[in-house]
Amino acid sequence: MSIYVEKTAQISIQSPLSDEWMRTPIYPTQRHCRFICPDFKQFLSPATSRRMGTLLKCALTSAFDCVKEERRTQLDGIFTGSGLGCIENTEKFLTSMLENNEQSLSPTNFIQSTHNTIGSQIAIAFQCHGYNITFSHRGLSFDSALMNALLKFKRNEIHSALVNASDEMTDAYFKLFDHTGYWKKNICTTDHFKHAISPGSFAGENSVSILLTDKKTECTLCEIGDIELFYKPSDKELINRTTRFLSSYQLMLSDIDTVILGLNGDVENDEEYNRISNLLVPHAQKVIYKHLFGESFTMSAMGVCVGATCLNQQHIPSHLLLQEGSTGYKPTNILVVNHFRKLDYSITLLRSC
Repeated sequence: MSIYVEKTAQISIQSPLSDEWMRTPIYPTQRHCRFICPDFKQFLSPATSRRMGTLLKCALTSAFDCVKEERRTQLDGIFTGSGLGCIENTEKFLTSMLENNEQSLSPTNFIQSTHNTIGSQIAIAFQCHGYNITFSHRGLSFDSALMNALLKFKRNEIHSALVNASDEMTDAYFKLFDHTGYWKKNICTTDHFKHAISPGSFAGENSVSILLTDKKTECTLCEIGDIELFYKPSDKELINRTTRFLSSYQLMLSDIDTVILGLNGDVENDEEYNRISNLLVPHAQKVIYKHLFGESFTMSAMGVCVGATCLNQQHIPSHLLLQEGSTGYKPTNILVVNHFRKLDYSITLLRSC
């Protein structure tokens, strides 16, 4: 069966709820970049907004923007991926517990500190009583949620789904990761992402919502074929399994014209991405995106959004290309590649339609 990306919505360090990053991207000037928040009043009542942390407001807003009002009650499933969850609320609850000697604690921060609060709040807002699940698998959180959604489609158990990927980075967690060398010591430039020579990246935040359906409409962005997840695969397994899942769509590796890579400026991370792309599709055009959005546990969702937008517009802007001077071609078959510390891998197929 065919599954389609009907719409995407993103809130990140770029202009929110738009694809302005395709035309006039915002280049980061700090090691730790926070959300550029939209006007929440257009989507949430003041009373509701006051009780929510930033990440939860962003997740709900991206979901509202992604799913038209008439579709909200028709959603068959909500699939959420988050590496850290609403970590800001977790910190507030733990701080309050220490400061108040575990007495007279507000339950709001505790309720919103759980990872599945994002999916549950979306379900409540949309009055969606169907399948609802949250994955927290570090760098494979979004990919796991997407895989579950596609499996549900293939079993004919759902006909529409909202897949959400949300992560924030607080100052405390930024400093914690900084001690482990997770972030660069200086501001990254685009060259750091294209030709990484040192460890570390820069921190981004994201809330991405993707609407999937089994019916193609005039608003459909692209077809989403399949996703393969791997754990520490050998080169042979990577090639064989990718070839096998492409063959079910009457495609070969040579048919892939574009590969989207999560190059983040970290030399070890980027060497692995380049190795995988050269192993599988050395002929394909290489596209990058984390130089615009930063790094988070679920930033691979932004890679799918980038691929879907480029397929829909039949254009890849020069600032997304790893090699300059390669513009002018129209993408048809895209592989979105993700890996987390050379342990967990995913490969997602997107096709023009």
